[in-house]
Amino acid sequence: MSIMNQMIQLSPIDEERFGIRTAKASIIEFQDIPDVMNFCEQLHVRFLIARCPTSHLRTAQKMEKAGFLLMDTLLYYSKNLGDAHSDEHVSDDVIIRPVRMGDEQLIRLISAESFKDYYGHYHSDERLDTYKCNEVYSDWAYKSCLSKDVADEVLVAEDFGEIVGFATMKINSPAVGEGALFGVAPHCQGKGIYRQLMVGGMHWCIEEGLERMIVSTQVTNVAVQKVWSRLGFEPTHSYYTFHKWFGESNEDRFHE
Repeated sequence: MSIMNQMIQLSPIDEERFGIRTAKASIIEFQDIPDVMNFCEQLHVRFLIARCPTSHLRTAQKMEKAGFLLMDTLLYYSKNLGDAHSDEHVSDDVIIRPVRMGDEQLIRLISAESFKDYYGHYHSDERLDTYKCNEVYSDWAYKSCLSKDVADEVLVAEDFGEIVGFATMKINSPAVGEGALFGVAPHCQGKGIYRQLMVGGMHWCIEEGLERMIVSTQVTNVAVQKVWSRLGFEPTHSYYTFHKWFGESNEDRFHE
């Protein structure tokens, strides 16, 4: 894979959802911006989702000058898992288990309900249809149940036999697992279900032979960050998420 392909790729799933030629980019240095812009021009991209490390403020400023609009700030937390079994356990009242065939529609429903008022980078963009933005999370949860390309495992939380939450898990490297998407049914929020899913996720990572677990969320999502901190997770790094729309004005062009 070329360096350019690692930096920017088309996003078929977003194009299918929104009906717009979409690309996703990881912009590290401000010198990368012209190449990203040229890629989008050559492939007739109209909508670009780009992330930039918050530590690279000059790059973020250059992106703003090039017509990129800030949509959210994504925080990552991490925990080494060597002692997770000794100090954390799942409540006896809640069963955390792998997803089973037939659970996927209920998990899709829980995701739709739990993310109804969630304000991620898609929802922050007034050009995007709100209903289709809502579908991002429910489709993600549903496809995670069906394809290992989306998630390596989906854990569900059962409370007295009722599925009330889920967590999608990914193996990012031989040492690192990620809790990618979590959802808890609204009528069970505030009961500690999310914490139990986090603990279940840590145990799953350990069983897979992984040394570390990471999670991420928007900077404004303080509630889950409190749970992570209490479980021993620590902040590690963060990204700005920008959106860029093409073909609207001459000011969209990048100028060094």
